Amino acid sequence: MAADAGFDLVEISPNTNPPVCKFLDYGKFKYSAQKKAAEARKRQKIVEIKEIKLRPMIDDHDYDVKMKAMQRFFEEGDKVKITLRYRGREMAHQEIGTRLLDRVKADVASLAKVEQDARFEGRQVVMVLAPK
Repeated sequence: MAADAGFDLVEISPNTNPPVCKFLDYGKFKYSAQKKAAEARKRQKIVEIKEIKLRPMIDDHDYDVKMKAMQRFFEEGDKVKITLRYRGREMAHQEIGTRLLDRVKADVASLAKVEQDARFEGRQVVMVLAPK
């Protein structure tokens, strides 16, 4: 019947009882499926991880500049990895770095959530924030 009508017989769902088939132009069907897949790929947002590097004794203005960059990253939908690096005697005063990371968390609480809490990796502390 499909050949008489000038169409192809396409099996839509083979696992049902009875199997479902349709009369359609198979070339047109494949073309439209390919176009749908391309459109879905085009609309897809690839989430990047941006890194912000901090030091425990950062000045207020430098901190504000880093926070503006972080805010821009969150608005673009990217995740932010904050790396707090200790050098020399700063390792003896790790509470300064902890307070700095708590300040960062408080400042971006409205924009982002903590995806990975602060953890030590050698002489640096790493924390990952994701946009809400």
